[in-house]
Amino acid sequence: MSVLEETQKNLLIIGGGITGLAAAYLAAKANHKVTLIEASDRFGGLLRTFPIGGTKLECFYHHFFTHDLELHWLLNELDLQDKIFYHKTTMGIYRNKNIFDFNGPKDLLVFNAIPLLDRIRFGLSSLVLSKVLLWEKWEHVPAIDWFYKYAGKQSTDAIWAPMLKIKFGPFYDQVPVAWMIGRLRQRMNSREGREEMLGYLEGSLNVLCKTLVTHLKTLGVTLYTNMPAIRLEITERQLTAVYSTDRKFETQKVLFTIPTSSIHPLIKDSDETFSNQLKEIRYCGALCTVLVSKQPVSHIYWLNVADPGFSFGGVIEHTNFINPEKYQNKHIIYLSRYFSAHEEIAAQDEEATKRQMLNSLRTLYPNFLESHLEDIFIFRTDTAATVCDLHFSKKVPYCKTPIKNMYIASMPHIYPDERSCNNAIRVAAEACTVMGLNCQTVPRGPTLAGQVAMV
Repeated sequence: MSVLEETQKNLLIIGGGITGLAAAYLAAKANHKVTLIEASDRFGGLLRTFPIGGTKLECFYHHFFTHDLELHWLLNELDLQDKIFYHKTTMGIYRNKNIFDFNGPKDLLVFNAIPLLDRIRFGLSSLVLSKVLLWEKWEHVPAIDWFYKYAGKQSTDAIWAPMLKIKFGPFYDQVPVAWMIGRLRQRMNSREGREEMLGYLEGSLNVLCKTLVTHLKTLGVTLYTNMPAIRLEITERQLTAVYSTDRKFETQKVLFTIPTSSIHPLIKDSDETFSNQLKEIRYCGALCTVLVSKQPVSHIYWLNVADPGFSFGGVIEHTNFINPEKYQNKHIIYLSRYFSAHEEIAAQDEEATKRQMLNSLRTLYPNFLESHLEDIFIFRTDTAATVCDLHFSKKVPYCKTPIKNMYIASMPHIYPDERSCNNAIRVAAEACTVMGLNCQTVPRGPTLAGQVAMV
C-alpha cells in the first residue's frame, strides 16, 4: 500500500484521550490547523464507556471534585454546564473482617481496629499532609516511612500500608510523601464541612467526549481513529514527519499525549539517551470488574479493603452515588484492582478473573448471592497510572523535548497530583502554553498537576 502524504502546517496531536482532545480544542480555538490521530477505534482513552441499563457507563469509574475548575471551564465551553451534578458520598474501610464507615472525625473516633491514640495521630497527620506540607520538599522521603513515624505503626499497618500496596503493588515503599500530599489535597478540597461532595456527568463521560469531538470537527480539526504512530522521521534532532500504517503526516509541531512507554520505542534509534529516560517511567495496570446486580451489596459508595488476601482493593458501588433509576433500577458495583506487569492477574483470562473476584466478594459480603447478578464485565488497561517513586519529578520529561518540534504532555505531568479528567485538562493547557498558545482563559484550580517539566 502506498503511503499517502498529509501536509499539516501547524500541529499534529498523537493520542485521542482527554489530554489530546483538550489540547486540540485549545489549539483550534487559537486558530491553529490541527490534526489528531488515535490508535484505537474510539476517542476518550481511559474515559471510554460501554452501554448498560439503557445508558452509558465508564469502563473505569470516574467522579469529579467540587474544585475541578478546569473541568468546569471545559463543560461551560461545550454548553454542558447543566449536565454536571454533585452528591454527598459515603466511604468505608474493611479491616479485621469488619466494615467501618469512614467519613469524618466521628467515624474515625469509633474505628476500633486501631487504638484511640493512633486514630488521633492518623487524623492529625492527614491534615498536615493535605493542608501544611509543600510537596517539593518531600520527594525524597518514602510515604510509608513518614506514616510510621507520624501516623503511628498501628494506623499505618491498618490503613496506609494496605492502601499503598493496593495501588502500587511491589513499588509501594518507593512512593514519596509528595504524591500523598497531592492525593489527600484532592480529597480534602472536595469537602463541604465534614461531608465529601463528588460530581458526575449526566449520561456519563461519553457525553463529554462526543460533544468535544463534535466541537473539534466544527473548528476544523482533522480527526483519525485506527491511526497509530508507528515511525518518526527525525533528521538532525528535528522531527519532520510521523508515519502511520498508510499515511505520512508532515507538521511544524507534534504533541504526544500517549503513555511514555509507547513513545520511547519510536525514538530509540534517533535519541537513545532520551528514549532511555522515558523508559525509566513505569506504569501500573488497572482491572475493573463491573457487576450488574438486582440488589445492592451495601450502603457505602467507596469501600477500601485493608485486609490482605482479597482480589481487589476497592468496592465502588456506583448506584450508591447515582440513583439506580438511571440504570433501569439495576445496581452497579465496580471491583477495582491495580496490578504490575509481572503479576499473574495481568494476563489472567476473563473467566478466571470473574471467579476470583466473586469468591472475594462473597468473603466480604457473606449475604451476597450470585443469583443476584445479571451481568459481569471485565475491563483492563496496562497504563492506568504512573509509578511515582522517589524524586519522580526528575523523571518527568520536559514538555519541550530535546528533539525539535516534539512535545510531550502525558500522565507523568500530572505528578504530584492524582490522575483525573480535570488534571488532564490542566496538563493540556500547560502544554499548549509551552507551545506558544495563549491559554489564559483556562482557570487554574488548586490542582498540583501541570507544574513539573512544563517549561
